Amino acid sequence: MPSVQHARTIKIPAPVASCVLKRPREPSGHRRRPRARVGVAAVPMAWASGGAAAAMAVALVAATLLGTASASPAEGIQPLSKIAVHKATVEMQPSAYVRATPSLLGEQGEDTEWVTVKYGRRIPTIDDWIAVFSPADFNSSATCPNPWPAEPPYLCTAPIKYQYANYSENYIYRGKGSIRLQLINQRSDFSFALFTGGLDNPKLIAVSEPIAFKNPKAPVFPRLAQGKSHDEMTVTWTSGYDISEAYPFVEWGALVAAGAGAAHPQQAARTPAGTLTFSRGSMCGEPARTVGWRDPGFIHTAFLRDLWPNKEYYYRIGHELHDGSVVWGNRPYTFRAPPSPGQKSLQRVIVFGDMGKAERDGSNEYAAYQPGSLNTTDALISDLDNYDVVFHIGDMPYANGYISQWDQFTAQVAPITARKPYMVASGNHERDWPDTAAFWDVEDSGGECGVPAETYYYYPAENRANFWYKVDYGMFRFCVADSEHDWRIGTPQYEFIEHCLSTVDRKHQPWLVFAAHRVLGYSSNAWYAGEGSFEEPEGRENLQKLWQKYRVDIAFFGHVHNYERTCPMYQSQCMTSEKSHYSGTMNGTIFVVAGGGGCHLSEYTTAIPRWSIYRDKDYGFVKLTAFNHSSLLFEYKKSSDGKVYDSFTVDREYRDVLRCVHDSCFPTTLAT
Repeated sequence: MPSVQHARTIKIPAPVASCVLKRPREPSGHRRRPRARVGVAAVPMAWASGGAAAAMAVALVAATLLGTASASPAEGIQPLSKIAVHKATVEMQPSAYVRATPSLLGEQGEDTEWVTVKYGRRIPTIDDWIAVFSPADFNSSATCPNPWPAEPPYLCTAPIKYQYANYSENYIYRGKGSIRLQLINQRSDFSFALFTGGLDNPKLIAVSEPIAFKNPKAPVFPRLAQGKSHDEMTVTWTSGYDISEAYPFVEWGALVAAGAGAAHPQQAARTPAGTLTFSRGSMCGEPARTVGWRDPGFIHTAFLRDLWPNKEYYYRIGHELHDGSVVWGNRPYTFRAPPSPGQKSLQRVIVFGDMGKAERDGSNEYAAYQPGSLNTTDALISDLDNYDVVFHIGDMPYANGYISQWDQFTAQVAPITARKPYMVASGNHERDWPDTAAFWDVEDSGGECGVPAETYYYYPAENRANFWYKVDYGMFRFCVADSEHDWRIGTPQYEFIEHCLSTVDRKHQPWLVFAAHRVLGYSSNAWYAGEGSFEEPEGRENLQKLWQKYRVDIAFFGHVHNYERTCPMYQSQCMTSEKSHYSGTMNGTIFVVAGGGGCHLSEYTTAIPRWSIYRDKDYGFVKLTAFNHSSLLFEYKKSSDGKVYDSFTVDREYRDVLRCVHDSCFPTTLAT
């Protein structure tokens, strides 16, 4: 518990905006005029009932509508950044208390547990709130950077989550409350603190005894990704074990049919894993270097090679201690190996961006921070048997410098990532920070500058310093670009894009897909429309001839938080009047914005461009199904119900890919 002395106040970082279209600095260095901002106060709703709650809801809606058409409530402020950590003082009150049960978590190896938190004080207020800290001794020198102001009490770390005390019914009247919070194994113990004074003037008045998982260092939350070749699967996970303490490995093997649909594992192999981590010094700015810092533990990656195409495998993550005993992950998993390039089989792909994370216990809520995140996650979990690989094209947890949120995100999507390859792209909220060689001179990453994203998740780049790569998945070739680094003609990334598009054998891999986070193609988002460009600056101008020359079928983007599909396009023109069934030669590329993964939704321009075929301001994702080399099905599904709301089909032969189209004709000779 922090000692009680005179408080010291130091500078507070500004709240970190998230889930919004942060406008970049122009590549030339010219600054744009910023948009008008609209703010909505964080209003705890649990204490308001009946007419009061309804009136409050109406007021919130009205405040939102007063903003510009493209603005969203509170501009998507990262909830943890609303806490004025540096202004916290300690004013312990004998009548105040916090108790959490059970005190021991994960007794059966669970990596996620629900905790009951009971609390109270003699004179409750609507500004009281509960914070969850990890490590439990949140005011110790172990959690504070060096040097740090030498006059406690102060806080030097943000909590990992918080909830208003009046979330518990009748707290404001009785002075007693009880809530349930979900905790994940994050390599350390936990304590629960009762504050008053709201988030902007926090006063610590009570702290619980610590609670902990039985083994805080246990390996958790496996994450699959396809390797650099089709016959390689990578398994990445997090633990508290450094390589000096235990040897990380994956035990795995093929499954053999045993009749009646059952299967059993063949003889198991063990593949060692490499180990990475990063430090506070790896961060580029606040809050990642200051109040948002939390030790990430150790991230391990093993490479399972020489897989048989489409074969089912099982695996289990583990650590061998020096005495020969093994600490296992909480359960074994299975995955299906990718098909070989060009292989004809049913192949199903999920694509979306901008998911964010959310808490199932209702904590960390501020102006409906990421309201669709759990819907998308749950829709994909419930449909696991009906797709094969996932592409999350940037803006993953929107941690924005609060490193604990990366653990929370890996836990949220673990039921997906443990079973399906989860391929990621770099977004502005992963990478962008001034003077760090990013293309956009903005602070969207909260000082992370790409380090957590590039460490927590594997991606098969030739150079891991460059977040662009290709994936051959059966009849598909995916070229995943990095919109946070320069893609223009003459750059290394432009060379990669052209090489990726030009080296695919279309008779065996007919379905060619481009993906990046920011909209380098077309979007009728209100802000883009206001500029008159319908894209990021210098986006398609440098790439559209490549897309056309190499007959890219579909280009996916996120960043804009809605769904939109265009006609097959080239140079801002629709190349056909068809909208739902394309046959024969595709004379252009279909551009798709699939940024409705879960974050605040974006507005469209009022006037609908002629090239915009379907728009939906809702949360959802895209599913591609390749039945064979000639037939492709595209479906857009809403996360709320999993139903299809937009679709089209493509039916064509190899000769249709070869046929001459505008700006994509091979030279011929008159010689016979």
